[in-house]
Amino acid sequence: MQFTFADALPADLRTVVRPMNKGALPNGLPAHAADAADAARFEGDTGQIVEFWTEVDGKNRRQVLLGMGKSDGDAQHRMSRLEKAGAALTAKYLTSGETTLALDVSDAGLDAKALGAMLLGVRLRGWRHDVYRTTMKAKDKRSLESVTVIGAPDGATEALAEADALATGVEFTRELVTEPANVIYPASFVERCKERFDGTGAELIVLGEAEMEKLGMGSLLGVGLGSERESQILAIRWNGGKEGDAPMAFVGKGVTFDTGGISIKPGPGMEDMKWDMGGAGAVAGAMLALVTRKAKANIVGVMGLVENMPDGKAQRPGDVVKSMDGQTIEILNTDAEGRLVLADALHWTQQEFKPRAVVDFATLTGAIIITLGHEHAGLFSNDNTLADALTKAGQTSGDTVWRLPLGKAYDKLIDSPIADMKNIGGKGAGSITAAQFLQRFIAKGTPWAHCDIAGTVWTDKPGATWDKGATGFGVRLMDTYIRQNVEN
Repeated sequence: MQFTFADALPADLRTVVRPMNKGALPNGLPAHAADAADAARFEGDTGQIVEFWTEVDGKNRRQVLLGMGKSDGDAQHRMSRLEKAGAALTAKYLTSGETTLALDVSDAGLDAKALGAMLLGVRLRGWRHDVYRTTMKAKDKRSLESVTVIGAPDGATEALAEADALATGVEFTRELVTEPANVIYPASFVERCKERFDGTGAELIVLGEAEMEKLGMGSLLGVGLGSERESQILAIRWNGGKEGDAPMAFVGKGVTFDTGGISIKPGPGMEDMKWDMGGAGAVAGAMLALVTRKAKANIVGVMGLVENMPDGKAQRPGDVVKSMDGQTIEILNTDAEGRLVLADALHWTQQEFKPRAVVDFATLTGAIIITLGHEHAGLFSNDNTLADALTKAGQTSGDTVWRLPLGKAYDKLIDSPIADMKNIGGKGAGSITAAQFLQRFIAKGTPWAHCDIAGTVWTDKPGATWDKGATGFGVRLMDTYIRQNVEN
């Protein structure tokens, strides 16, 4: 979606959108427009739309009233309503045949930040991945390509740049998560990131299997033994803060396809496991957003990339592997593989970058969906300050998280009789025991949080700012956390 600014309505634009607060019809509406609003019971609720035709300067134009909801309330909810209003506009006209709209905010009472929120919603709702659709009917194809903003407030250019950077990151995550596993696998994930980060000033570090073997990453490498695709670790480093400051680290699980390995998953629904790399996708997208807007912070994003497949070389239930930090793991279920990937990725991140704090993102357990549904990601942490900051960032950004407990009683559930630990616990508390497993690879004194995003990276129904499919969850959470807690 392209945005431009203008002082007056361009003569060639047929559709003009006027945002309005709830209960406040714009001044100067013709009588038939007020009648149309009344007939449609239009009151200006968030995302509510009514349209009518009228003659302007000798030309028929489609006039659209867009509800922005209540103008009062706290700023956070106001921004959310504006974003949803912008998204509703895109949802209405994305395949309408219109290629461009005029958004007249002259009388909307929006400051630059508020306009930026609306334009972010406009852009995010317009993302679609139609690359593989070759027989789509013309009426179903995306037509809307641009929006011209009329009467924008001071600072609108800067606000749009901020929104564009964030949307770029979210869209990149959606792209990675949506692509099929024969297109995105460890090496191609790395290559696509190299393309997107080229010329940005970010540093990319790649470890192949030979390097990981030398480092002793038996936990991560064990997951990929059954695949013909080579496992990789990708680190993206951005030094935008003070020289010498310890970086903030984000770590993502990147299982580009998860069959379950020898503990193979049921066939129905297995195609969804292309998005088992949603954590790595979120970290890549967040880093792109942060780098694009030149965040004033030192940040590193690390992604452990593997494919979990069953063949004669695949690890078996009952095998014991050794992690990079020397701890041994008894494999009871090869479908509990994400924690094995993260174990080595987390240790390497701490050893290599000495971060101020570590937050990992992973589609780790189906149990988190049973617990929280698709409304929140699960949050686990060894540090109350970090957990509180992430919770606040989630509330601000819309990528909401809900904290769940850790504790010694749960930790005992993953003790193994023949190794330091086993990779699954009992039937209960599956998300918690997975987090307890990860915590064993966090150095003492390092603030750490784990976000289980299995229920939030993908959706079977449209949301406020996304269509069915990949949501881009996590990008906004990381970006907001950096804004609120790290940037100098």
